[in-house]
Amino acid sequence: MLFLIGFMAAGKSTVGRETASRTGRSFVDLDDEIALMGEPVPALVKRDEAEFRRRESAALASVIARGQDIVVATGGGAAAHGDNVDRMRAAGTVIALDVDVATAQKRAVGSERPLLANGAALAKARAPFYRRAHAVVATDDKTIAYVVDEVLTVEKVAKQWSGATVLGLGARSYAIPVETSVFDPLTLAPALGLATKVAIITDTNVAKHWLPALKRVLPLAEVLEIAPGEGSKSFATYERVCSELIAKGLDRGSAIVALGGGVVGDLAGFVAATLFRGIPVVQIPTTLVAMTDAAIGGKTAVDLPAGKNLVGAFWQPRLVACGLETLTTLPARERRAGFGELWKYALLDGAHMWTAVDACAEWAAGAEGTAAPLALTEVIQRAVAYKAAVVGRDELERTGVRALLNLGHTIGHAIETASSLTDAPLLHGECVGLGLLAACRISAAVVGTRTSLEGEVRDALQRSGLPTDIDRWLRDDVLERVGVDKKRIGKSVKFIVAREVGQCEPLAIDITDVRRILRANPAG
Repeated sequence: MLFLIGFMAAGKSTVGRETASRTGRSFVDLDDEIALMGEPVPALVKRDEAEFRRRESAALASVIARGQDIVVATGGGAAAHGDNVDRMRAAGTVIALDVDVATAQKRAVGSERPLLANGAALAKARAPFYRRAHAVVATDDKTIAYVVDEVLTVEKVAKQWSGATVLGLGARSYAIPVETSVFDPLTLAPALGLATKVAIITDTNVAKHWLPALKRVLPLAEVLEIAPGEGSKSFATYERVCSELIAKGLDRGSAIVALGGGVVGDLAGFVAATLFRGIPVVQIPTTLVAMTDAAIGGKTAVDLPAGKNLVGAFWQPRLVACGLETLTTLPARERRAGFGELWKYALLDGAHMWTAVDACAEWAAGAEGTAAPLALTEVIQRAVAYKAAVVGRDELERTGVRALLNLGHTIGHAIETASSLTDAPLLHGECVGLGLLAACRISAAVVGTRTSLEGEVRDALQRSGLPTDIDRWLRDDVLERVGVDKKRIGKSVKFIVAREVGQCEPLAIDITDVRRILRANPAG
């Protein structure tokens, strides 16, 4: 079965009918099923919304029980009620059709949709439930035919990866499975296809633990190891890697497998994007930061002395395979650093994600080698789903939607670059955590965010074993680096402010104001 969920006027019924017609399946509009119970949906919603939700769940259960090959268009709130999403996921593929609230309101002119009057708030509240779909397909400014094509492509990928999130990008869509182990031919072979030669790029630390497992799956693959650490994201390493890959016989029909954390993924991805003008890459992230952020979305880059990731390309992988077993060998500090990104997602996604991350904080701060708690699987899956939904709407960071993922990174990157010049450089996730504190402080000054949010974020970071000494980094030499941030446009930087947990947005802020606020408002 195929279930279409999403906000009102996203086009679920229209797309569902066309999808069913193209594939020879039956089509069911869940609202029609509810109406058969004796009352039109608009009237029932106005009279008794709780009763409407009860009938909606009953209608969904009835449709699922038919067990036929059906395309089902649900109502806008169906996914946000009870265990409806879990039941739909268990019965088939769930795809969310995404629509901007303003577009939805234009589409709904002349129709009776009583809940749309509070559209913006309702859309924000329901968004985390929509992201629990297997994939999100954008519909703004798209034709019905285009959206149907996207739905069918994504459904095909989702069927190959039962339960995995799919990043929907048309023919370039790919799965992001979160499994116990991914070192399996059935996992990697489909993504590598008919590659003439495969090269594994990893670092010397990761190679000690996980290269043998990967070589058992890819015994003929060439191997190229780099030094661990941010220093390998350089033009010198990039040139050496490219030259060695050519010497090992790679050609335009070859593929690269990136085995490691964010540094390996960024460098290997940039090599794949540019060698022979582009060859396929598969990402096997081995850190929390890479699993939830760096490996997903196609951003690849190397660093310059002026700052991080200033030279790069968008190059989507064929697969991002997250194996939780690789986290058991992660050094304790790097494990804690991963929670810098997880707290970022908690601020972005909302209260449920915040609670889920907090439940794993004790593990983050615990002893090295401890197996990951079962709850971490849901945390990673939610982070993956959030990023996939955002990238699917704004792959090249042109509409401002993808900029949300930079929460905490503007100041975080400035601190990271500055700390790299010291004898005790900070890790990326540690810097993101500090950047979240700076973002809370700037948000309070610019949009009136409650000042207590910074304290709550500080406490959360401390529970995860992360540093919170933001004020020691708010020096002129650090803040000057904001001026070379890749998100700078003229005298402004696109800064992500947090109004509340689950309420973040991009805002153009003058760079001089960023510096002034952070200098003038030390923590109390």
